[in-house]
Amino acid sequence: MNKRANVQVARRQAVSFADVPRVQRVRRTLVSLDGALALAETFSLLGDATRTRILHALSVDELCVSDLAGLLEISASTASHQLRLLRDRRLVAVRREGKRTYYRLQDEHIRTLIDMGVSHAAEDAERRR
Repeated sequence: MNKRANVQVARRQAVSFADVPRVQRVRRTLVSLDGALALAETFSLLGDATRTRILHALSVDELCVSDLAGLLEISASTASHQLRLLRDRRLVAVRREGKRTYYRLQDEHIRTLIDMGVSHAAEDAERRR
């Protein structure tokens, strides 16, 4: 999922800004290109309904693959594959208990992201009615 190879850095050209203090304030906090690429990779993972549903389920409680697969009505193989992608991007963490492997959200940042996304989608759906 790494898209870094496809990014070309544009040549810097002389630019005049309408509001220099505002531009300087934004420039001080603007995410770096590497940071933006990492964020885009995270958001691209959220662009899949199955992964989004997995993350939402895990925002409620940790689950093992079989329970997650049954809950979402997908195969265990599909659940495992999606969880591997989420784990590789550090969105989910793993805890082993005997022969079972339980998945949970990596941290509260992910929970907040999911909660805000669900809330935004609900508000958007309500506005469209």
